[in-house]
Amino acid sequence: MIIEPEELKSKDRYKLMIGTILPRPIAWVSTIDEAGNLNLAPFSFFTVGAMDPMTLIFCPQVHSDTLTKKDTLRNIEAIPEFVVNLTDEQTAQQMNRTATVLPYGQSEFEFAGLTPVPSETIRVPRVKEAPVAYECVLQRIIIINEGRGGGSAVFGEVKRIHIRDDIYVDSYVRLEALKPIGRLAGSGYTRVTDIFNMERLPPPGDTEK
Repeated sequence: MIIEPEELKSKDRYKLMIGTILPRPIAWVSTIDEAGNLNLAPFSFFTVGAMDPMTLIFCPQVHSDTLTKKDTLRNIEAIPEFVVNLTDEQTAQQMNRTATVLPYGQSEFEFAGLTPVPSETIRVPRVKEAPVAYECVLQRIIIINEGRGGGSAVFGEVKRIHIRDDIYVDSYVRLEALKPIGRLAGSGYTRVTDIFNMERLPPPGDTEK
């Protein structure tokens, strides 16, 4: 089967992409508006950008019904700082609750029963219950499309990392302690319960042992 993207409706493009590009990690992004109101929302269009400087990228989409920016993006444009919190099995239900669309300025922290705690390098608080949190300052925003099906790519430079002591041991992350979850299609999520390893092959002709 060959599919031409231009021939698909916007919702069908979305369903195809989230149904094949998976599992996706979840950026649980906390922000603050100019009045000091807190916002917290999950984004599964999320990845690592670079190591130097340490950079994270997440992509808030345009609201499909109102064709407006997500509250997270509005806040970052006003206050160019944010925290990428990570969710796990223990916080999954609270993370899902923060995906609820609330009136602008109403705090998802309070709505989901989560605890905001001060960051060390930025004004935006992190989620106390999150196993890992990356304090970020905005590098740049790239607008992909402001219309239906569009969105933006937000690049953040990591300034401070908070990670639970039992997760990071001797410079290694213990997955059995982190218990990460990933996003699938629809209402589906996955746990990391089945892992296999593959050693990377040396370049052809490389005889070094």
